[in-house]
Amino acid sequence: MAISVHCDVVSAEEKIYSGLVEMLIATGTEGELGIQYGHAPLLTQLKPGAVRIIKQGGEEEILYVSGGYLEVQPNLVTLLADTAVRAKDVDEAAAQEAQKEAEKALANKTGEFEYSRAAAELAEAAAQLRTLQKLRRNSR
Repeated sequence: MAISVHCDVVSAEEKIYSGLVEMLIATGTEGELGIQYGHAPLLTQLKPGAVRIIKQGGEEEILYVSGGYLEVQPNLVTLLADTAVRAKDVDEAAAQEAQKEAEKALANKTGEFEYSRAAAELAEAAAQLRTLQKLRRNSR
């Protein structure tokens, strides 16, 4: 059995996960991170996308986060997300519709603010869909 570290995943709405993990894998602003027991202290911003939690015993859970921060301390990993949901709870139809709407808004380019907002919405919808794809690959 691998050495584990306590991990808390919290969104603005609720605590999503709290328990011992062997590894947490997330995408920060500088790239993908794999956090295990003994990792150096760290604070980084997270990009929207999948977060993989490998629980004590090897069971894996995949979450979607829309962004936030990851803090690593010697005995605690804390992920503070703007929005966090279990990948199985992501509404695929809604994500696809949001992606289509954002693509339409980008094509119209009515103003700089609308363009930036549409680009952000497109990135978030695409990240949700990638998270669902990752969940499907892991469940096979």
